[in-house]
Amino acid sequence: MASSSSIVSVNNGLLSVSLLVSLLFCYLELCSCFHPKHLNLSVIGTRWSSAGGTWYGSPDGAGSDVMYAGGSCGYGTAVSQRPFSSLVTAIGPSLYNSGKECGACYQVKCTKHPACSGKPVRVVITDSCPGCVTESAHFDLSGTAFGAMAIPGQEQKLRDAGVLEVRYARVACDYSGKTIAFHVDQGSNPNYFAVVVEFEEGDGDLAGIYLMDGTSGKWEAMQQSWGAVWKLDAGRELHPPLSIRLTSQYSGKTLVAKNVIPDGWKPGATYRSLVNYNVKCYL
Repeated sequence: MASSSSIVSVNNGLLSVSLLVSLLFCYLELCSCFHPKHLNLSVIGTRWSSAGGTWYGSPDGAGSDVMYAGGSCGYGTAVSQRPFSSLVTAIGPSLYNSGKECGACYQVKCTKHPACSGKPVRVVITDSCPGCVTESAHFDLSGTAFGAMAIPGQEQKLRDAGVLEVRYARVACDYSGKTIAFHVDQGSNPNYFAVVVEFEEGDGDLAGIYLMDGTSGKWEAMQQSWGAVWKLDAGRELHPPLSIRLTSQYSGKTLVAKNVIPDGWKPGATYRSLVNYNVKCYL
């Protein structure tokens, strides 16, 4: 059996290695250290509130797939693919917040219908429901997400119920280790750059995005165009590679995806970063 002193020595060695790795990541600007304004969603207790619940689209679909792909947040066909996997929702104006809550994650559950399982389902905001104003909060879930609240085998009975009272709670997003991706808008060109931000781990939503090209050395604020689409009309040619800095809406955490948009980038392409909000720096 190892002595207590040797165990302490080994643990301290591991801690030192972890600290050095974190400092190296910060130095390379693969992430940025932060000072959260709120508690971390992954560690606070779940706070449940009441809301109205409906569903739209096809019974086993991703909601807006019937109307226009992806919904008002701009995620496109990604809503039906992993890791979203059609477990998505449109949201009433009180929570949609003019698109600033796009990408935020919630747990929803129902208990007052015989077909309800009572088990929570994690969903991502990908669309808006402007007319959902009867209740203080309303979730217009995809058919897949709505059915996931049911007792197995009773999904259609639950869908046939109409408007339900559901319980909801803001939770951290979990994309199983995926890093943040940037889907370049089709209208982008050397002087105008727009991007959809996908798979923000943890808080999920964004308060601000900044872009720096390869020659200016200055961060320029991007504007929210609509939903999860952010744009910069630079009025000059942007020289790649382009770096993007993101700030969370919920906690104020900031990180940097350095040189994430490479030389020769193409409109319509998706570029994956090396960072996400589950990567921490310690100084």
